[in-house]
Amino acid sequence: MRIIRNAEEGKQLLLSRRPLETEELPMDMRETTFRTFGQELSPDEVVRRIIRDVRDDGDNAVRYYNSKLDGATVGDLKVSRDEIAAAYNTLDQELIEALKFAAGRVRRYHETQLRGAMFDFQQNGLGQMTRPLQRAAIYVPGTRAPLPSTVLMCAIPARVAGVDEVYLASPVLPDGTVPPVKLVAADIAGVDGVYKAGGAQGVAAFAYGTESIPRVDKIAGPGGLFVTIAKRQVFGDVGIDSIYGPTETVIIADESANPEFVAADLIAQAEHDALASPILLTPSHYLADNVAAAIERQLKTLERAKIARAAFDGRGGCILTNDIDHAIELANFYAPEHLCLCIENPSAYAHKVKNAGGLFLGEASPEAVGDYTAGPSHTMPTGGSARWSGPLGVHDFLKKMAVVNLPEDDMEELNHYAAIIARAEGLTGHAHAVEKRLQGR
Repeated sequence: MRIIRNAEEGKQLLLSRRPLETEELPMDMRETTFRTFGQELSPDEVVRRIIRDVRDDGDNAVRYYNSKLDGATVGDLKVSRDEIAAAYNTLDQELIEALKFAAGRVRRYHETQLRGAMFDFQQNGLGQMTRPLQRAAIYVPGTRAPLPSTVLMCAIPARVAGVDEVYLASPVLPDGTVPPVKLVAADIAGVDGVYKAGGAQGVAAFAYGTESIPRVDKIAGPGGLFVTIAKRQVFGDVGIDSIYGPTETVIIADESANPEFVAADLIAQAEHDALASPILLTPSHYLADNVAAAIERQLKTLERAKIARAAFDGRGGCILTNDIDHAIELANFYAPEHLCLCIENPSAYAHKVKNAGGLFLGEASPEAVGDYTAGPSHTMPTGGSARWSGPLGVHDFLKKMAVVNLPEDDMEELNHYAAIIARAEGLTGHAHAVEKRLQGR
């Protein structure tokens, strides 16, 4: 892990992340799109064509792109109850219990969150009513790494919010099936239906509906390049939660931190993706050197060491800061997805944190536990969007309605001033509508 001792160079590292859409397509993906479309297209144009075809040809287009892009032949796009039941038989009981345990933690957290989100009121003829969405879809990527935790973290908040119908889309394995662990997680989370539709075709199917796949009100969940672009392109025809990019963790640590723990936490982030950002901010030269050495030792025993090394070399590293306050200032500037305070008395510094998707206080609260069993959703803002948004939660599946039920006694005053403003705007029809009330009294 590189150690950056110059403040300006460290700032450049923090500025180096780019939106996922600007990344160059890997060679295998370029070859796949060439075989599919007969030419090399930009990612935007690939997604535009997929969305158009799904809108025009429904299930047939979804099956076609499942075959061309994922290499899988799929008959019935909806996973059957028999397939879900069979999936349980392929998993160790210990894993099923772990998923149920995690689901319970996630559900209880979001039930508590719901109590604060369902704020309805009526006062002086004005009010607010909160209603859940009717239909929501969750997109969960991954086949070789099937991400059952993401199923729980996205579907359970929707279920707790009271969404009538919650569906899930997933890419498929070469044999046309969804990974069993993902099906079991969907069943535990209470998903109403799982569909075999990966990538942009899955997003488009939920946005516009097909013969088999229902149109929904909102699509939530992370995804790769094509999913990200597809969510951007369908937004407006359907709601989306956010746009997610490569994952990020910033650890702020002082000399009280255990270098082995800090190294392990950074590696846990780095192994996600070569584009991940594992960053350490510390005023301690001693800690920086010891964490760098611990990373090298630990990587020798890990399966995804090559991916982790690429992340450290690309967007990772350690920036030496003046003190902890300086480190928090840099973290607020960067607005990371995850921010971990591995320092003495971390709670005393928590109030200084302004921008982070998730804040993890102390070495007993590692971000990796947050990915699985802590409770809050691990679907968090990336790319600096923690400056204006937070983790996926029940609020993403609720909508507010303003209520106007004015008392007769207020009519004259309200209509009088409304008419004045309407005429100033040149909207005499508006003025006429309210003045009619005054004339008719």
